[in-house]
Amino acid sequence: MSIITEFTIPAEAFALEYTFDTVPNATIEVERLASHSREWVMPFCWVIGDDLEEIENALRNDPTVDEIRVLDRTAGVSYVTVHWSEAVQTLVDRIVDRHGIMQDVEATDGIWYLKLKFLDQEAVTAFQRYFREQDRSFELQRLSDGTAPKEREYDLTADQREALVTALEMGYFDVPREAQIEELAAELDISTNAVSQRLRRATRNLTRNTLTVSPSGGVSDVG
Repeated sequence: MSIITEFTIPAEAFALEYTFDTVPNATIEVERLASHSREWVMPFCWVIGDDLEEIENALRNDPTVDEIRVLDRTAGVSYVTVHWSEAVQTLVDRIVDRHGIMQDVEATDGIWYLKLKFLDQEAVTAFQRYFREQDRSFELQRLSDGTAPKEREYDLTADQREALVTALEMGYFDVPREAQIEELAAELDISTNAVSQRLRRATRNLTRNTLTVSPSGGVSDVG
């Protein structure tokens, strides 16, 4: 039985420690891409923050990044390609070697959130053992059945669900709005940027997994 896992890993144990030390409020979202080439490890990313130029410069100087190229930039968001250092590529190789598939990857407030799908529990255990042997800290946040029909899953992380529920209870979705994003950030003890991204991603996942079920029984991955 395949297993979906959700891990949190501090930047110093994975990637971009320098970037988050330099620009703590930065957010990096990795676009999911299935590729067997290690030259294309997490290649496309959205860079989100108040000062994109500062974040991009931090990325260029980050020891875990060999090269970045800005493809597009809009208000508050850059779309970039990243060529990761050998150390990062090796870590991702270890995930693939243990039959792991990277389904969702995001970093904010100096913490990486990885949603990984493994072939079985043995593969999960092997992945955890490898990180421990490398003295890299991590926390397993959630395990779920990877064979359950996707239309029965909302596909929300624990943090995304907490953000949605808190926003609902505090009146953030009311008209007129009874709570501002700053109040949500204070309640959740995270940055306003992190709240915004969690709500956006939670809304996207919730919509995708409740309103875009295809006639064949799968879930549309468009958008």
